[in-house]
Amino acid sequence: MTIEVKDYARSDFQSAQEVRWCPGCGDYTILATVQSFLADMGIARENHVFISGIGCSSRFPYYVNTYGMHSIHGRAPAIASGVSSANPDLTVWVITGDGDGLSIGGNHLIHALRRNVNLKILLFNNQIYGLTKGQYSPTSELGKKTKTSPMGSIDYPFNPVSLALGAEATFVARTIDMDRKHMAEVLAATAEHRGTSFVEIYQNCNVFNDKAFIELTSRETRDDNRVYLEHGKPIVFGPDNEYGIRIGELGAEIVEVSAVGIDAIQVHNAKDPEPGVAFALSRLSRGPHGPTPLGIFRDVDRAVYEDLMAGHIKQAQELRGTGDLAALLRSGGSWTAEQEAGSSS
Repeated sequence: MTIEVKDYARSDFQSAQEVRWCPGCGDYTILATVQSFLADMGIARENHVFISGIGCSSRFPYYVNTYGMHSIHGRAPAIASGVSSANPDLTVWVITGDGDGLSIGGNHLIHALRRNVNLKILLFNNQIYGLTKGQYSPTSELGKKTKTSPMGSIDYPFNPVSLALGAEATFVARTIDMDRKHMAEVLAATAEHRGTSFVEIYQNCNVFNDKAFIELTSRETRDDNRVYLEHGKPIVFGPDNEYGIRIGELGAEIVEVSAVGIDAIQVHNAKDPEPGVAFALSRLSRGPHGPTPLGIFRDVDRAVYEDLMAGHIKQAQELRGTGDLAALLRSGGSWTAEQEAGSSS
């Protein structure tokens, strides 16, 4: 199949549906960035598919003028895996949230990641259940007071990036709704990657969890706390790049560049086949507090699920007519009802 490249504007990817999110929601920024990015890609609209689950973020397919499906709670990765496996020439996006993707959908998510299905998974993380009006989610911080945890949550939160790396995802990144330029750069790398791309997007819910990411978005503190990961460059941050990340025996640690020298600062390698350093970087912060890495943690090549499946199908077609189905059914540990009855008497 030849993918036709077209000249699009953002408006070509805006559907006629009224966008129904709360005023000021971070989802608006993500939607606008994705629509603009899709236009820049130039891939025909009919070659994009957006699959979502349940939640505020999962209204996304209604608002992009492509094919799509608003599916069921947590099952978007499974449905998208089927779409991509049957139609490997399509660009398949999964839109999910911290509740949809990490609670009821956690099992589907980790298996899509380990299988390396050719999917682009965008997980909007606002650390709350927004659609159902403010219950704590799998990423809510310990002690979070909500309608379902009035005395504070006693659940320890997931770190989505650590989870993805632990599942051997081949592309793992994090960005934030308030930085459209960075988000577009991450989306570009996501689109280029073959295999499962996982992107956590910090997204503000201004109604039920406002300012959850204030340390990363406030003009007063963002330069102190945004740690941008750039492949091949030392990991430095701060208003004057005065701080850096060093990988020590206990993991990633923050040091003053002037004290240790630039040569001691970790040079980021997103192509490292081993995920250990990327995992250490993901543990630098246990949430959007203090210095927090943003960017591409890992981007490596591995056999893609659809390619492996196509190989099996080809092999089966070549063997067609050479097998004996009856012999196969009676091979191995098969037995008859009479044998079973005799052994139990």
